[in-house]
Amino acid sequence: MKGLTCFFLCFFLSESRGFEIPTNGLSEFADYGDHVELAPGKFQFVPENRRYQEDVDQVTVYSYKVQSTITSRVANTVIQTKVVNHSPQPQNVVFDVQIPKGAFISNFSMTVDGTTFTSSIKEKTVGRALYAQARAKGKTAGLVRSRALDMEDFKTEVSIAPGAKVQFELHYQEVKWRKLGSYEHRLHLKPGRLAKHLEVDVRIIEPQGLRSLHVLDTFDGHFDGVPVVSKGPQKAHIAFKPTVAQQRKCLNCSETMVDGELVVMYDVNREEKVGELEVFNGYFVHFFAPENMDPIPKNILFVIDVSGSMWGIKMKQTVEAMKTILDDLRTEDHFSVVDFNHNVRTWRNDLVSATKTQVADAKNYIEKIQPSGGTNINEALLRAIFILNEANNLGMLDPNSVSLIILVSDGDPTVGELKLSKIQKNVKQNIRDNISLFSLGIGFDVDYDFLKRLSNDNRGIAQRIYGNQDTSVQLKKFYNQVSTPLLRNVQFNYPQPSVTDVTQNSFHNYFGGSEIVVAGKVDPEKLGQLQSIITATSANAELVLETLAEMDGLEDFLSKDKHADPDFTKKLWAYLTINQLLAERSLAPTAATKRKITKTILQMSLDHHIVTPLTAMVIENEAGDERMLADSPPQDHSCCSGALYHGSKVSPNSVPSWVNPSPAPVLPMPAVGAQVLESTPPPHVMRVENDPHFIIYLPKSQKNICFNIDSEPGKILNLVSDPELGILVNGQLVGAKKPKNKKLSTYFGKLGFYFQREDVKVEISTETISLSRGSRTSVLSWSDTAHVLNQRVLVSVKKEKTVTVTLDKEMFFSVLLHRVWKKHPINVDFLGIYIPPTNKFSPNVHGLIGQFMNEPKIHVFNERPGKDPEKPEASMEVKGQKLVVTRGLQKDYRTDRVFGTDVPCWFVHNSGKGFIDGHYKDYFVPQLYSFLRRP
Repeated sequence: MKGLTCFFLCFFLSESRGFEIPTNGLSEFADYGDHVELAPGKFQFVPENRRYQEDVDQVTVYSYKVQSTITSRVANTVIQTKVVNHSPQPQNVVFDVQIPKGAFISNFSMTVDGTTFTSSIKEKTVGRALYAQARAKGKTAGLVRSRALDMEDFKTEVSIAPGAKVQFELHYQEVKWRKLGSYEHRLHLKPGRLAKHLEVDVRIIEPQGLRSLHVLDTFDGHFDGVPVVSKGPQKAHIAFKPTVAQQRKCLNCSETMVDGELVVMYDVNREEKVGELEVFNGYFVHFFAPENMDPIPKNILFVIDVSGSMWGIKMKQTVEAMKTILDDLRTEDHFSVVDFNHNVRTWRNDLVSATKTQVADAKNYIEKIQPSGGTNINEALLRAIFILNEANNLGMLDPNSVSLIILVSDGDPTVGELKLSKIQKNVKQNIRDNISLFSLGIGFDVDYDFLKRLSNDNRGIAQRIYGNQDTSVQLKKFYNQVSTPLLRNVQFNYPQPSVTDVTQNSFHNYFGGSEIVVAGKVDPEKLGQLQSIITATSANAELVLETLAEMDGLEDFLSKDKHADPDFTKKLWAYLTINQLLAERSLAPTAATKRKITKTILQMSLDHHIVTPLTAMVIENEAGDERMLADSPPQDHSCCSGALYHGSKVSPNSVPSWVNPSPAPVLPMPAVGAQVLESTPPPHVMRVENDPHFIIYLPKSQKNICFNIDSEPGKILNLVSDPELGILVNGQLVGAKKPKNKKLSTYFGKLGFYFQREDVKVEISTETISLSRGSRTSVLSWSDTAHVLNQRVLVSVKKEKTVTVTLDKEMFFSVLLHRVWKKHPINVDFLGIYIPPTNKFSPNVHGLIGQFMNEPKIHVFNERPGKDPEKPEASMEVKGQKLVVTRGLQKDYRTDRVFGTDVPCWFVHNSGKGFIDGHYKDYFVPQLYSFLRRP
């Protein structure tokens, strides 16, 4: 999802056992009687977040309003909505807003049927303690990391009784950065349904003066003429207020067309002196954006991941983007290309000038890349650093040039140095101070936090794009942002002691192609010193910056506009300072330094009433006996716990350690007369992978026994059936797209878990994860990260990787997602399942896996060379039968998602005949939640 603000309401049919709000009439919402009728239907699919949500008749979005005011690049946004429940049943209403990752939430309030809840910012541990004392019933709130690019979600959910109404209001603030010659303000509008009153107001107040203003058409012409734009010399107003009729997708449609972005692009007037100084209320902000300067020569190393996981559309789009990027190079630029999988190659061992001949040759080289193999990030980066260092040592680089490394990868390291902290250390020790490292992570599996640390530590930034986005467009956009140097070695000399606590966004000092922003506190008695000449020294020239806005003139200008934010300088200073301190905190060399920085961040967060990684928002009613808590997502983790749907917030520590085990030492597997095989067995579980391969670990014998099931697509196999405890696990097979070597492979495409005593069903497919209890259903996407507790059943989703189902912290089931290229001629997405042996099942548990919870006695003997010298044979006695088994390797994908870890096992032929009870067809069941009927 693109854009900066996304809002939608979700309606769930609620059972009366939860918290209910009494109905006190609708006096405040008298005109709700003329509400917008909604289309009937049991479920509505919301593609953006891939969840199903119940659409209940007569639940009305009365109003949906967004007000956004930008005062000298500081944007304050307020989202407000009012909802009434006309249905005869209680409803759960979810207020879900997406905000940009860099924004700070400053306030939230809601009024539920006359009861007002307000927010306050507390130190995180204090907030959690207050929340624990008086948890609100039937209400939840939380901040979670979104699957959208660099976005976060604010969610709150309340249960409202028939006839009740609720109003939500959220405030957040952000700073607009100038990129590629303009400022961009995006509001992603998603009311989810028709709203009687839908209003969006964007006001821009720029003392420097507006040079340009443009509202993009992002709704395919549907709202032509609806946005009303008023522009003056220094102010602008954009009003977007479609009527109900204009909101409809078609004349008789009940679906809304308001599902997209309202995008405003603007720029301010700039003079040759290139600087703007604004002083107000004891703070100053200095904008520095030179134009008409000669481009600075660049030395660029493109480091491209060409491992097997890049095969298909990702590689194709990367190649197309790289060809366009290479065409943009100037002859003054120097470049080379490093591509890597388990090996590292270079197109040229030295930097070469970006002549037409060299660019054409590089494009030809990139077009011939065939992705395959593993991922050796460490060696690839060290090779790129070596090339740049060597060029610098030989005097090949222009002293006024800038040097960059741009890493493009979609996966974690699987070859060479695997320890991320060691890779980070290696890069830091070898890279020079005049080289910046930028990282672009592609897809869901990449460790984005590692890339962020890697880039932040080396004067760069990281960005992430997901598999559902256009890699080519995003890569080119990312390159344009990071490869347009602004100035090098900029220093601002402010008179002291008139200026204190100066904060400069150092990234924009080097890159961004746009603007440096400096903010600080001002001693009012010595303001004259600051309003004198300010100098900035760059590698190109000495620029004299004069004051553009005197304090009195700015105050007079702002006082004439009721919408202007008089605290914009203070907010901008706080915004820059906190973000800079957060970056310094993550790189603090000692614990004492980190504690000192942490104390400063915390105090500033409390003083300025904003949610940061160190604070939490406590939302409570006037009496203080009902509270909700919204934590900021952790700064250095890819996602946080507590995605809120049906159920409770649960710590991620509830997920057992065996889900992501560490590799055990390499152990030999001797076999008489045969080659010795070696493997790395992980902690012991029973598992089913691929098409489908069963690996049964027998703890008493300490052996892995394997067998395959060759069946047909659509068949449902029982894996675990324990009617006594009411526990069931079934799997439905899907087929490959076509046979290979005259054999059609089958895989598990869907798994069903049924906990009868809890009346909880969990259905996991390659697309969604659904949780049902009675008539109530929630559907999550693999793109979500969530921890959902329903009765004794905990479901933990790690986006695009695993789902773990836990019963009473005693029984664990882990499901791995395997994605393949959608255009692959044969393969399809499938699931793997991992179940550790346990004695928690009843003695009567059965199923293809369940029967081995009561371990049978086995005896493997007479090991001998097999027909294949690498696969020895042996005899195995089990369940009164003597079988011939073959030594081989199967795969465990928990530690290596691409190639898997080899698991040695004794393979039983003929679909496990003799090892499993009866015939494999005896384990067919008619429905996904059918218990096994034993003969």
